[in-house]
Amino acid sequence: MKIITSKVTVPSEIPLVCRGGLLDTLRENLKSCQATVINGRAGTGKTTLAADFVRRYVGGAAWYKVDAPDISLPVFIEYLVASVVNVRPGFGSETLACQARLNATGFGGELEASALADAYVYDLERLAEPLLLVIDDLHLIYDADWLVPFFHRLLPLLPVEIHMLILGRGLPPTPLWRLRSKQRLFVVTEQMLAFTQSEAEELFSLYGLNEEDASFALKQTGGRATDLRQAAIRAGAACMMDCYTL
Repeated sequence: MKIITSKVTVPSEIPLVCRGGLLDTLRENLKSCQATVINGRAGTGKTTLAADFVRRYVGGAAWYKVDAPDISLPVFIEYLVASVVNVRPGFGSETLACQARLNATGFGGELEASALADAYVYDLERLAEPLLLVIDDLHLIYDADWLVPFFHRLLPLLPVEIHMLILGRGLPPTPLWRLRSKQRLFVVTEQMLAFTQSEAEELFSLYGLNEEDASFALKQTGGRATDLRQAAIRAGAACMMDCYTL
């Protein structure tokens, strides 16, 4: 299978405002749980936050951008392996060998998902070094019948030096969500992604706007990243037009 390189490459976008509080939360999660879910609708800043965290992370970081066709388990596994190969060449021999054996024997369903999860964990253990693994837009394949057994097996077995960061427009299926109660999974909610007053002020200052402009826009947008930036752009443009008219 030909790997699309852009799907396993960290996005290049750089945030205009550093989300210090959220970055601190993600750093703490590296120590306290095996995985973090960043949950929010489009435009809430999930991908930008994760990409910024990856750039600041001291250690290897793999990125996998999921698309709808990845609902096929063999395709998903190929990309999950390829994302790590990007930073750790030679990774994934046991996982790919396991997939080949399963294809030859015709096994499928929950047994296949669990076996591949075990093989992937084995390959991760052989890394013997820290790794941050980001899976973006996982919500696109939440309906896959293998997803719950795969991740329900994988997440509790992740080595302590491995952390998985899952981004999605919605919470994972219920069996995975319940891992939160066992302190294996932390959820960054859409409410947590909302810009604070000080962050909004910093953003608006970049467009030559004041604290009152930031406060008004914050109330109008609820602090949603994309909407707030668009409000700053519009207000900044209007301010320039007024100055030009005068």
